[in-house]
Amino acid sequence: MSRIRLNIFGLSSGQSNGSYTLILAEDKGKRKLPIIIGGFEAQAIAIEIEKIVPFRPMTHDLFVSFCKIFNITINEIEIYNLIEGVFHAKLICEKDGENYEIDARTSDSIALAVRFKCPIYTYEDILETAGVVFNDDIEEEMEPPKPKGTDYSAQTVEKLNAMMDEAINNEDYIKAAIIRDELNKRKK
Repeated sequence: MSRIRLNIFGLSSGQSNGSYTLILAEDKGKRKLPIIIGGFEAQAIAIEIEKIVPFRPMTHDLFVSFCKIFNITINEIEIYNLIEGVFHAKLICEKDGENYEIDARTSDSIALAVRFKCPIYTYEDILETAGVVFNDDIEEEMEPPKPKGTDYSAQTVEKLNAMMDEAINNEDYIKAAIIRDELNKRKK
């Protein structure tokens, strides 16, 4: 069975309240692998991708610190099975030259993959079963939708900075990212 490397393609709000869809794309191909994940995991992935520094370490950041202190590296993530619509993943870790496999939720695995900057793999049969090919219109729309009330164009830079600090203190990293993007637009 051949392994296929995946990259994070997008993250968008899901169909049900509090869920998100993480889209992984095959490295050399057009298929995408949509995975439904929870809000906390989506936030953990998004803040690392967006390079937002939380006020206090999140659980995945704590795990990274733990690994660094005890000289453990995560070399890759493998999505190895799909059972009744649930993806199964494992962390491929190394400590003192020994390799270890640790079973983990796929969403947690991806949150760690972005922090360790390690590759994500799956198998052809999983992509054959659950992979989809989007049309060009959908690919253009994959940027996560912004929550209502997030048009910050009328706010001053000072107000935006205060709002971003408040969002970070409240651990609302998605709002902080949107405000940061508005501030970045004004610097251009």
